[in-house]
Amino acid sequence: MPRKTIAEFRIEQLQILNEEGVLDETLAENTLSDDDVKSLYEMMIVCREFDEAGFRLQRSGRMGTFPQNRGQEATTLGAARAMRRGVDYLVPFYRENPASFYLGLPMHYINLFWMGDERGNAIPRQYNMNPLSIAIGTQTLHAVGIAWAFKLRKEPRVVTCFFGDGATSTGDFHEAMNFASVFKVPVVFSCINNGWAISTPSSSQCAAETLAQKAIGYGMPTTQTDGNDLFASYVAHKEAIERARNGGGPSFIESCTYRLADHTTADDARRYRKADELAAQQKIEPVIRTRKYLERKGVWNDELQKKQEERAKVIVQEVTQYSLNYEPPNPEDIFDYVYGDLPSELSKQKQHRATHSIGQDPEQVTLQQREHQHH
Repeated sequence: MPRKTIAEFRIEQLQILNEEGVLDETLAENTLSDDDVKSLYEMMIVCREFDEAGFRLQRSGRMGTFPQNRGQEATTLGAARAMRRGVDYLVPFYRENPASFYLGLPMHYINLFWMGDERGNAIPRQYNMNPLSIAIGTQTLHAVGIAWAFKLRKEPRVVTCFFGDGATSTGDFHEAMNFASVFKVPVVFSCINNGWAISTPSSSQCAAETLAQKAIGYGMPTTQTDGNDLFASYVAHKEAIERARNGGGPSFIESCTYRLADHTTADDARRYRKADELAAQQKIEPVIRTRKYLERKGVWNDELQKKQEERAKVIVQEVTQYSLNYEPPNPEDIFDYVYGDLPSELSKQKQHRATHSIGQDPEQVTLQQREHQHH
């Protein structure tokens, strides 16, 4: 049998707003209005202030750790703008505050989460989003399950699932991609490639030219975008979401961006990242780029910038104080949210707030030893 080519593939990269804030008017037609961009930019400023507040809370010992979102705002906000609020569903990992806030999540839930308060995971149903996921890649399976439920129920809803470049090296990711593609579930896999999986560069975890091409093996539409470009993120996610809503199945989007801060407040990126690399990325990051665009359009200036920065400080200060003064959790919650019907053994523990042996059996060995010491 002669050799023949049975399939060929290509990966497209999409950029609409370049590094200098200049727009490709043709590609941007009927996408984001100036008011849209202005609103999304204002959210970026609020999120930057929220980042700074989280950093201060951690450094002052009032928060365990915190992963800043700085540098990745355009990717997540563009995607969130493409979703139907109150209809579509968001499955995040832990660096999508801009998307979560844009879709309506009260900001204190994120603070509570990183303060170690489990109530930060109790996202009210009306916001249509999962709590943050720390385990790398596991949320991709959750997203596919939710999307499958939407399909089985014949609901015109789509799941957008965020994850980082490191997650594409996990088994869970590949199982999710395969299942989603075979069963054509309405999910968009949105990969935020920020160049680093903690201290491991993308080049050390994948030999392929792009992460986008991983989707080809699953027969899935795929594209790569300039993740610092608000327009490109919106257009790519809008197309993928509507394709999924109309029965076209899943898509994969690789958004190339950069993590401007440390991985978390427990990290020191100076140990593995060159200063000139960071300096180069700071010149093309999304906040600066979006501001340049708005100023070119004549709808933004220094005065508006100052007003929005002041507004952001007020918003974040209020959220911070609310979070710090949140009523302490009830110790009985640990019993009330595990079982539908509490077993008798745990019911006794709840009544005494102690282990069974201490609460019900004072003749245990340690107490006997303590009693002998007193005599």
